[in-house]
Amino acid sequence: MPPEQPPRRRVPGPARSGSAGRSRPEPRSAERSSQRPAPRPSGRPRRPAQGRPRRGARPPQRIRLGNHRPRLRLVSLGLTLVMLVFVVRLLQVQAVDASAYTAKAEKNRFASVTLAAERGDITDRAGVALATSVDAHDITADPKMFTPEDSNVADAPRQAAALLAPILDKEPETLAKQLSAPGSRFTVLAHRQTPQVWNQIKDLKSVLAEKADKARAAKGGKGDEAPASVLAGVFQEPSSKRVYPNGNLAAGILGYVNAAGHGGGGVESMFDKRLSGEDGEITYAHSGGRRVPTAGSKETPAVPGTDIELTIDRDIQWAAQRAISDQVAESEADRGYVIVQNTRTGEVLAMANAPGFDPNDLSQADSTSMGNAALQDAFEPGSTSKVMSMAAVLEEEAAVPGTHVTVPNRLHRGDRLFKDDIDHPTWYLTLNGVLAKSSNIGTILATGQLGRTQPQANQVLHSYLRKFGIGSPTGLNYPGETQGILADPKDWSTSQQFTIPFGQGLSVNAMQAASVYSTIANGGVRIEPTLVRGTEGPDGRFTPAPAPKKTRVVSEKTAKTLSAMLESVVGDEAGTGTKARIPGYRVAGKTGTANRVDPETGRYKGYTASFAGFAPADDPQITVYCAIQNPTKGSYFGGQICGPIYKEVMEFALKSLQVPPTGKKSDPMPVEFKPGE
Repeated sequence: MPPEQPPRRRVPGPARSGSAGRSRPEPRSAERSSQRPAPRPSGRPRRPAQGRPRRGARPPQRIRLGNHRPRLRLVSLGLTLVMLVFVVRLLQVQAVDASAYTAKAEKNRFASVTLAAERGDITDRAGVALATSVDAHDITADPKMFTPEDSNVADAPRQAAALLAPILDKEPETLAKQLSAPGSRFTVLAHRQTPQVWNQIKDLKSVLAEKADKARAAKGGKGDEAPASVLAGVFQEPSSKRVYPNGNLAAGILGYVNAAGHGGGGVESMFDKRLSGEDGEITYAHSGGRRVPTAGSKETPAVPGTDIELTIDRDIQWAAQRAISDQVAESEADRGYVIVQNTRTGEVLAMANAPGFDPNDLSQADSTSMGNAALQDAFEPGSTSKVMSMAAVLEEEAAVPGTHVTVPNRLHRGDRLFKDDIDHPTWYLTLNGVLAKSSNIGTILATGQLGRTQPQANQVLHSYLRKFGIGSPTGLNYPGETQGILADPKDWSTSQQFTIPFGQGLSVNAMQAASVYSTIANGGVRIEPTLVRGTEGPDGRFTPAPAPKKTRVVSEKTAKTLSAMLESVVGDEAGTGTKARIPGYRVAGKTGTANRVDPETGRYKGYTASFAGFAPADDPQITVYCAIQNPTKGSYFGGQICGPIYKEVMEFALKSLQVPPTGKKSDPMPVEFKPGE
């Protein structure tokens, strides 16, 4: 018989449905108990047999795994969505918005720099430069290149500002603020610096760039970790600087150029657009603040400005400016002006102001002296205005040069008593003598004959004053020019009816006053003053200025008669202008001493001294007008302080223009008459 097989061990299985949830262990038989193996030696733990649960232990549970397919589908869906996002973005960048991103990249890669146009020159009538431009540099910067991310320097703006401040003569705090401007890619640190300034900055940039390259090499070429040069973001743009080779000569005419590069006054402002030209532009590739020469560039050239040729004669301007400056200083006056004009063409040969300013250094200029007072000051002309009253009397045939005029010491008119500059016994003067001795009373009496009534006389006189250009622009179109004040005759006060004939109660500028005498010298035809002879464009072609307007004011006969009468003022010993005599030349002129209106208080305070005239009297070519405001030292009479200036400037101008001496002597007119004759 075969040996008997031991009974099989039954492994408990999972609880069946409907059971108590736990299967009972089968009771051990005596036979199985007798076959228990011998105990192992102590010290080695007995490893329980696998699959054999301990007595009283909870049987292990079988883990049922979930279905993996839904999870795989979810992961696949997520990956698909992510890839779809990338694909859409890629299509957007490379297809839909490709041009926009390309333009943005080009914008960051390429830099556009303005090419400043060279400002046109301003010259005198002989082509001598009075204002010109020299090469300069605008120092600029890219603030983005000073950020910690681009420069790898935490305080790059502060370090750069400390280096640039002494070179640019600016405060470090100001520069640091400019270099730290958030979101900015361009800022101008300093305008119109000399080439020497840029060379200093360029040398400093080179030194710092070499240090940065060495530091980068020491780090194994890892440029992102090595600090860059703190001046890598500093650049320059070609520019120009306005200079005035003759310093303060003709500064009142020329004006100046302001910090923005535009005309701030005078001719610089009048013709700013034409002088400025048209700026150009150059676009080039750059990397790390350095231009990439192999990447090419696109350039639109700048168009230079137009040159302006003035009617001014530099030498005569110098003589006039020296003469008036010396007299203003000697008289301790507020200011003074001298105008020299060609009587036949109306061209202004000189227009000098004192005190003046140097447009090369505006920081030292007095703001009250930076204009052109000869055109911008309005003042009462005084007795130089009497020539217009006499012109009206002669033209209207109310009197002739020999007409007798009895001049008392006082004259009662309206509610006032009028007097002359000096007390005197009764004068027995001719009309010529009234002008020669500059009698206020005699002028009132003469102009009273212009109408049957005083209002009619006022109307006639007003019409002649207007024809001479009083109360109207001179025609120069100069910025800030005053047209003076001349009220309508119906608005003349009681006193104005009698003061206007001798030059009080109306106001003029110096150019208007000079133009009156040029009109007489030109045979009674007024030519609008001109300051510009012409322009020369970038092509080198010269374009003459338009011909000035001409207006007949009085007849040639009246003009010649007035010229002879004005000679008596200078040539006759009884005249007030003897200090204006010039040996070898016949001189016609008139003195003026007027009460001055203080511009601060609006009240009369001090005097305006003046002298006006032309020469040679027999062949007039040049007019000179001089006025000094509020002389406080020495004489204040026009004949005493302005007569010598007239003589000095006129004598220089006659010689400079090579005007020959007078050929024949004058035929003097009588100044006085004897009562009863």
